[in-house]
Amino acid sequence: MDREPAVAGLFYAGDRASLATQVTSLLGQEPLAQAALGLLAPHAGYLYSGAVAGRTYARVAIPERVVVLCPNHTGLGPRASLWPDGGWHTPLGRVAVDEELTAAVRACPLLEEDRRAHLREHSLEVQLPFLQARRPDVTLAAICLGPLSPEEVEELATALAAAVRACPALLVASSDMSHYVPAEEARTKDELALSRLLALDARGLGEVVRRERISMCGAVPACVMVAAAARLGAREAELVQYANSGDVTGDRRSVVGYAGAVVR
Repeated sequence: MDREPAVAGLFYAGDRASLATQVTSLLGQEPLAQAALGLLAPHAGYLYSGAVAGRTYARVAIPERVVVLCPNHTGLGPRASLWPDGGWHTPLGRVAVDEELTAAVRACPLLEEDRRAHLREHSLEVQLPFLQARRPDVTLAAICLGPLSPEEVEELATALAAAVRACPALLVASSDMSHYVPAEEARTKDELALSRLLALDARGLGEVVRRERISMCGAVPACVMVAAAARLGAREAELVQYANSGDVTGDRRSVVGYAGAVVR
């Protein structure tokens, strides 16, 4: 079974030509892309967070395979849902589910084969056009995550690292940062979270998000990505860009924060 677009024409352009133009513009002119173990990219509508996502994807040499980890906004399905087979469609075409990589990821007992969590979830879908533009033959393993304990984050990260050793892949964590707070508050809190991510401290990232009540919707995917990358030998992380919705709307009283980061 293939997964059809849920937010084409809403979060991003709904036809092939317009979307190709949109993504190409957002990718822009960046320095030569380099190999990476993982990245963090936002998932709001491209009008708001597309520039951050585009600059981030432009920094990375996209390999043949990716694991995309997204949060579960809908509450449907189990806490750790793996799309089992088939492919994902966007107006740019079909992204095949990588059977070998998905089988390797499936070895983690926490993950359950499930489509419900993915069917209406936007946060993974909006990553795909960037991946397709940078690597048209890209294949993926698709994981949607709800709340996990620190121990479960470590368990999933260990399993993902083992899967990526067997089937080399880029780890993509989909997350926005603080939601619906004044811009200065968002920046202050988001800098706390990002400082832990940039230090490759997955447990510290989870702790600061909980302690400071940072409304980072993809904190769990980000923690898993960082912890798995650390197991794969990550040495550094780079903040590509931080922005918020007020940069577009002009309203800084209530914003959503967006960050792009690369782990190498």
